[in-house]
Amino acid sequence: MVDFLLDILISLPCVLVALVFHEIAHGFIAYKLGDPTAKYMGRLTLNPLKHLDLWGTLCMVFFRFGWAKPVPINVRYFKKPRRDICLTALAGPMANILLALFGAFLYSLTIPWISDSILTESGFLYYICYAYAVLVYNFIWLNIALALFNLIPLPPLDGSRIFLIWLPYRTYAKIVRYEREISAIFMVLLLLDSRILNGVFTGLLSRAVVFIMNGMLSLFSFLY
Repeated sequence: MVDFLLDILISLPCVLVALVFHEIAHGFIAYKLGDPTAKYMGRLTLNPLKHLDLWGTLCMVFFRFGWAKPVPINVRYFKKPRRDICLTALAGPMANILLALFGAFLYSLTIPWISDSILTESGFLYYICYAYAVLVYNFIWLNIALALFNLIPLPPLDGSRIFLIWLPYRTYAKIVRYEREISAIFMVLLLLDSRILNGVFTGLLSRAVVFIMNGMLSLFSFLY
């Protein structure tokens, strides 16, 4: 029970960092492409309260997949709307992949130096080592998970702006028109997946996360 509560507490800062930098990346790239909306609305900030969506944050903490409050974008500022929307949407997942790579570097650099004998001991030293190991592991996992989840090509996720934006304009407009309905259906499917389908969908995402995470760690295998 103590380990479970510790895992939840350690996940919180990882979730905050992953979500905040994800949304800042959206707003920053949009600003660089000519859209100052996010900057004027105070979304280019490290203050997590500006970015967090309640349900998305809870999903990130307990289910390891979630979302943040979307950064406002005004496409009228973009010189090449389709290209710039795609680049702005891609910025969020890419920020998380870069953070995950940093976490993999930190993990490979430090975790092997934590003695197995220390981790098997009880007491304060055990919890310090355990907390650090869980923190770095969760940091990598949550950033990869957030990136992959948002690359799903369904509104309002980033993947819909990256992949569906290249559809014929009328087709894309029809999809966007029903964004709320699609989002609601998607949430129901996620709930059914956890309750009825025994996590088939989340299981596939988890395996993808593990595959990418192992690949990242192998990049830094020379450190241990």
